[in-house]
Amino acid sequence: MGRRTVDFWQALEARHSVRAFDRERDVPPGMVTRLLEAAIRAPSAGNCQPWQFYIVRNQETKRALAQAALNQRFLSEAPVVVVVCGDQERSASRYGDRGRHLYYLQDTAAATQNLLLAVVALGLGACWVGAFDEEAAARALDLDPQLRPVAMIPIGYPAERPSSGTERLPLDVVTKTIA
Repeated sequence: MGRRTVDFWQALEARHSVRAFDRERDVPPGMVTRLLEAAIRAPSAGNCQPWQFYIVRNQETKRALAQAALNQRFLSEAPVVVVVCGDQERSASRYGDRGRHLYYLQDTAAATQNLLLAVVALGLGACWVGAFDEEAAARALDLDPQLRPVAMIPIGYPAERPSSGTERLPLDVVTKTIA
């Protein structure tokens, strides 16, 4: 058990946003499968698992997603982009409006975080992209109407290593203890 704890903390501390990818290295399908296996192990309200993952390797579609993401071109430069979508009605079927408006978002966010930690564990890099025009992204993917794109995750081998970690607010600023 100790080794898993160390590996988790190392992955957690090493996780950072990567926006420059090695264009000479592809991400093998088996690695993408492992990432998705990590994603679907996330908790979900009532075990509804309201997520749907779109794996995008097509260059034209990646360009359309980059354009939908306010022209964040690095999306089209990654070998693969995983678009995490949420099925609001899958959550609503059990939890009504709270599932439709909140739980599916929480669940897809948990799946996205699992995927990002798995990216680090496999020696890859990624970035959680949430700034995008949902309608344009849905059109690019030809999504079924019940699916809502929640996050785009460009994935590849990092072209460069960061010099240091991202600063975090101190715990005493972001926590309150109620005793």
